[in-house]
Amino acid sequence: MLTRRDLLERSGMGMGALALAGMAPEAGAFENNPLAGRPPHFPSKVKRVIHLFMNGGPSHVDTFDPKPLLNKHAGKALPFDNPKTERKTGAAFPSPFKFKKYGQSGIEVSELFQHTGLHIDDICVIRSMHADVPNHEPSLLLMNCGEARLIRPSMGSWMTYGLGTENQNLPGFIAMCPGGYPIQESQNWQAGFLPGIYQGTYIDTNNTRIDKLIENISNQKLTLDRQRQQLDLLQKLNALHEEKRANDGKLEARIQSFELAYRMQKEAADAFDVSREPKRILDMYGPGVQARQILIARRLIERGVRFVQVWHGAGQPWDSHDDIELNHRRLAGQCDRAIWALLADLKQRGLLEDTLVMWGGEFGRTPTVEMPTPGANAGKINGRDHNHHGFTMWLAGGGIKGGTVVGATDEFGFAAVDNKVHVHDLHATILHLMGFDHEKFTFRYAGRDFRLTDVHGRVVKEILA
Repeated sequence: MLTRRDLLERSGMGMGALALAGMAPEAGAFENNPLAGRPPHFPSKVKRVIHLFMNGGPSHVDTFDPKPLLNKHAGKALPFDNPKTERKTGAAFPSPFKFKKYGQSGIEVSELFQHTGLHIDDICVIRSMHADVPNHEPSLLLMNCGEARLIRPSMGSWMTYGLGTENQNLPGFIAMCPGGYPIQESQNWQAGFLPGIYQGTYIDTNNTRIDKLIENISNQKLTLDRQRQQLDLLQKLNALHEEKRANDGKLEARIQSFELAYRMQKEAADAFDVSREPKRILDMYGPGVQARQILIARRLIERGVRFVQVWHGAGQPWDSHDDIELNHRRLAGQCDRAIWALLADLKQRGLLEDTLVMWGGEFGRTPTVEMPTPGANAGKINGRDHNHHGFTMWLAGGGIKGGTVVGATDEFGFAAVDNKVHVHDLHATILHLMGFDHEKFTFRYAGRDFRLTDVHGRVVKEILA
């Protein structure tokens, strides 16, 4: 059967197809292979991203932004009015963790991340991040989608829309979160108004069996050849259906998902099976769910997956309103060694030079102690509230100036004061590292050209190598 696209390509020396390709992005997005690799706006070293998401909000003053003055003012009010946070906070709360200088750069890192600190000369620490509000839901969406309230495509969806993927047998964008969804669930990796094929594929890494990791990955009744025959028939029926519904994004996404699911049977089992790794690699990453999923992230990007998110766990595990010493020590202990192993592993395989690794949460935490709140922190006074005024994230890998610190919070760590980096600026910089001008990387929807950074954002050049 001759499709309309085939007709355009064969008629008038293909001029019809050229005209179609020059139309709005909605039309150009529905190619026969929407995940095919594509070049960015300009050459770039970075080909892929691993986002280590410490959802819930790790405390910057306990991890990568030491504030010794908190010890001097322990138990006392700060010498300025505390910026507004979600809940009431009180006096200065010193970090219970020791900091140490690492590498030739001498950047201080908490004992919580003593293994990660060994790579500090490959890391750029951004100590002046800030967001808009001190609440999980809007801050998660802002960090992931560039918009705190309205439905917008996620960062991983934008990447796969712009670059495609290097492996047609695996999704271009994978979100791993053990034990269930984080807050805001699948909205964190939504495709929004982009074609549905660019939405993130969710994996619960608590599971170790491939048929549990990826539902319905194998068909016990039909061979691959028989499944191919079924899909070919289904494609013909869908093509007839689509003739009356030109550019139906939902239908196109369904068609592409069937095809991808078929192709995944060939490679997914191998990609997610860490038992195929040598013992020395397994020992390097260590035991536990975090180690396994961080190792899987390396296996995925090694196989051409464009964007991999590694969430710490369901809900908001790093949300330490109380018992911050106990909780942060436990959570960091689950992932610190594996993060060190990931960076070392990428480096030894020659992958770090064209892979961007990003670490952080949706915001930070207050340098002041959170006051008791009924039903919230069990009356304890040993935790920190949410803090969007100033927090830390770090980047490592391709195009990053390692061994550097960008920006600063005030002397107590409450708010960003020097070279402030908003989430929109972070997105603009990541897109630049991937080869895109964030102001020109758009998708036309509802009569407007949308972009990840909306109408904001600047490239933070101090981060760039």
